[in-house]
Amino acid sequence: MTQDRFEATYLIETPLAPAQVAEVMAGEQSCGTFARVEGETDELRERARATVEHIEELESVNAPSLPNALLERKGHTGPWRRARVRISFPVANVGANLPTLAATVSGNLYDLGETSGLRLESLTLPATYRARFELPRFGIAGTRQVTGVATGALVGTIIKPNVGFSAAQTAELVGRLCAAGVDFIKDDEVCADPDHAPLAQRVPAVMAVVREHQQRTGKHVMVAFNITDETDAMKRHADLVEREGGSCVMASLNCCGYSGMQTLRSHTGLAIHGHRNGYGALSRHPLLGMSFQAYQTLWRLAGVDHMHVHGLQGKFSQSDDEVIESAHDCYTPLTDGFDDCVMPAFSSGQWAGTVPATWAAVKSDDLLFMSGGGILAHPGGPAAGVASIRQAWAAARAGSSLSTFAEQAPELAAALAFFGK
Repeated sequence: MTQDRFEATYLIETPLAPAQVAEVMAGEQSCGTFARVEGETDELRERARATVEHIEELESVNAPSLPNALLERKGHTGPWRRARVRISFPVANVGANLPTLAATVSGNLYDLGETSGLRLESLTLPATYRARFELPRFGIAGTRQVTGVATGALVGTIIKPNVGFSAAQTAELVGRLCAAGVDFIKDDEVCADPDHAPLAQRVPAVMAVVREHQQRTGKHVMVAFNITDETDAMKRHADLVEREGGSCVMASLNCCGYSGMQTLRSHTGLAIHGHRNGYGALSRHPLLGMSFQAYQTLWRLAGVDHMHVHGLQGKFSQSDDEVIESAHDCYTPLTDGFDDCVMPAFSSGQWAGTVPATWAAVKSDDLLFMSGGGILAHPGGPAAGVASIRQAWAAARAGSSLSTFAEQAPELAAALAFFGK
């Protein structure tokens, strides 16, 4: 890969020759269409056309993965050939334009009549191109600095019930969670600016108890307020959080879009907690959408600081292997020479019992271990829930089983007895 081109790798399925389909992909996503047009000179094609760099044919299948009316009308019956295709694109076609970058490497490719399956697997950028986009303002090191957690996993939780509390009730819960010893608290993705707890009321109420806790203990608890909204409203919400002494805002990435997140990043110096809700629509089918590597690459160019990866042995559909790979994607610089790693947030059905698998998989404390019910539903209360998770991390790092460690850790023992059922 040269400095004037970026590369995307795809998994495709087609009844046609993969090389033919790869050329269609390259043409459609650069300077061509289904037929050569006036003005599409050899000089222009040399300068602006995407190039097929490599094709690896894989095992064929007997049935298409997805319906395709065009292929059905033409009577194609298979075999359905699969291939991994790597295409390079001229940087000059896109420039420092994140929405257009996303449209170029995905966009209409998903609708191509030549394919019965297409998935963007990876996106690789040259260093000079990566330098034209935002970097995380906080990332891993900055999040640790703000929360005062120099070592160990950051233990976080989510406001539960997800929605329905008033501003005062939310603040009361946050006060109890701060006292319980959490490092990080976030709103649920479905609670942004509801009538019963608008941000104009919720942010001041919550930050009052956060500031009081910090003044009393010296500990700043990072609260990720969900400010998902239209762009101007998000800017106003971020300003309010900053005025009240907050350090973080959260946004639903897929709902706010690339432009919205870029505008938010350029507007605020707060940490941005990127929530990926809706990612399943892009990823659950193995022959459609995009992998997390490509997905998080695009959002990291918008300057987010934290990325959700779901959780091991959790309540959602992702396999543990996918969660582990997603975490390692967050830990991997997009290009050499850049410190642009982001903090992975493990969430969904997490409790003390899922800690050993998490530690064994990533061998790193550089993560947000997010536990809602695992903290708030602990039979001993939130403080015992937090203690059980920290005890589980101590056990995992020491190479001890949870059951053995729990003999001297009553909060962990209670968690194992209650949640382990």
